[in-house]
Amino acid sequence: MNHYQILIIGGGTAGITVAAQLRRKDKNHKIAIIEPSEKHYYQPAWTLVGAGTFDFKDTERNEADYIPDGVDWIKDKASDILPESNTVKTESSGDFTYDYLVVAPGLVMAPELLPGLKEALGKGVVCSNYTDPEHTWEVLQNFKGGNAVFTQPLTPIKCGGAPQKIMYLAEEYFRKTSKVRENTNVIFATPGSVIFGVKDFAKTLNKILIEREIIFKPYYAPVRIDAENKFIYFKYIEKGENGCIINEGNKIGEEIVGDSEIKMSFDMLHLAPPQQAPKFIRESSVALQDGPNKGWVDVNINTLQHLRYPNIFSLGDVAALPTAKTGAAIRKQAPVVVENILHLIKNKTMGKEIYEGYSSCPLVTGYSKMVLAEFKYDNVRDSDPMISKFVDTTKEQYSMWLLKKYGLPFMYWNLMLKGRA
Repeated sequence: MNHYQILIIGGGTAGITVAAQLRRKDKNHKIAIIEPSEKHYYQPAWTLVGAGTFDFKDTERNEADYIPDGVDWIKDKASDILPESNTVKTESSGDFTYDYLVVAPGLVMAPELLPGLKEALGKGVVCSNYTDPEHTWEVLQNFKGGNAVFTQPLTPIKCGGAPQKIMYLAEEYFRKTSKVRENTNVIFATPGSVIFGVKDFAKTLNKILIEREIIFKPYYAPVRIDAENKFIYFKYIEKGENGCIINEGNKIGEEIVGDSEIKMSFDMLHLAPPQQAPKFIRESSVALQDGPNKGWVDVNINTLQHLRYPNIFSLGDVAALPTAKTGAAIRKQAPVVVENILHLIKNKTMGKEIYEGYSSCPLVTGYSKMVLAEFKYDNVRDSDPMISKFVDTTKEQYSMWLLKKYGLPFMYWNLMLKGRA
């Protein structure tokens, strides 16, 4: 049986960053990463790919180039975690045991959770930057007017701001390039109550919605899609409300179906598919088995240590943390996991590093404009002190667009995945 001092499940952003930082701090530990994929993607740029301003092939690299030197790569899928025996099972490479386990496999797309989506996604006018941003760009270019609907599911998703970023870019594209904006209703329908949870940034985004005549529909949770007839159905979920509200003079042609369903036609539909933890995580005892975080890994939100198995840590999209699931969050989570594991190995006690919930959403609001929304737990603004000294990140900035398009990808490939940032 293969044994590792530190075993990492997942070779995405979180797994590679943790492995790289561990190697930089101490080269004496036996470490392995379980990861089946040959390719590694910089997914934050997929928003820009979907808007025709970034080349998809530039988001793709070989996974082998980013496995840190001295770390074993188990090119396989984890299939089960048995924490009582410190064992991880794989699909074809057998069992592996560990002293410390880092659980970071990311999440998976689950379009089957929204009836009609699996059959429609990536075909015709139903698109998603989460699965095929090149198809999104085709849809935008072919769009001739009507209802352009942008929405997201009730489940947690990667980068909660992404469904509205492509909407802002699409709206500008329709206005400046396709000349179809005057014949288009741009609609953002979300299960959430506000456009963004942090007030300083929401103020700017609400102003953009008004100025650009974007129709905002809060409390709209998508429940099914009829792609053949181009209808999407929503449930109105505001607490304490029994029905739903149709306003704006109903120029978008909504209909009420039954007690609380809303039927909306679309001429293009962009959405984030429902998302969830991988099946082997959901079925393992490392995941919460009930409650609002059911299926996600049960960790202390500050130390990232498992609440029931002290030699297990989790970070990234799969961890049950009340903050946005972003690469920026991982950048702050990884040093906490690394410090705590190394401290446990050396001193048998936890280190002092804690994670305060930092996440960031680079809200692209157009071609050459971006609002850099940074926040921590409880939706408290948490802007970088260095950037904030020179730039008001609550306002649309060209400099932040440059950061998004050029700075962040460079930092990701050359610093973060190398354990330097």
